[in-house]
Amino acid sequence: MAAGGFCKLPNGSVVVAMTLPSPGPGGGSVRVLVRAANRARALTRLRNLGLRAVYLRGNTEPPTPDEVTAVLHHPDGLIWRTAPDGAAELWHPIRALLRRGAAA
Repeated sequence: MAAGGFCKLPNGSVVVAMTLPSPGPGGGSVRVLVRAANRARALTRLRNLGLRAVYLRGNTEPPTPDEVTAVLHHPDGLIWRTAPDGAAELWHPIRALLRRGAAA
């Protein structure tokens, strides 16, 4: 089960943050951030990338202010990094996660 949450921005859009199992070798988990017009569209963006079993139930782990800033400054509005958050690790575009998972 994915843990996650969302926050609504002043312009009406939302940022959804989810902790998901890593698709690559070695297990672990990744924190994925998505910016979209609403929660349903954010989840649709993830499902369209092949993450079919992604559901957001509740708001147990909403994005932190640093996470919101990171996703707002990324042109795609869809980023990830390993969880738990490593202070030294930077955010990656979602393409890097999908390539990493396909290589397994």
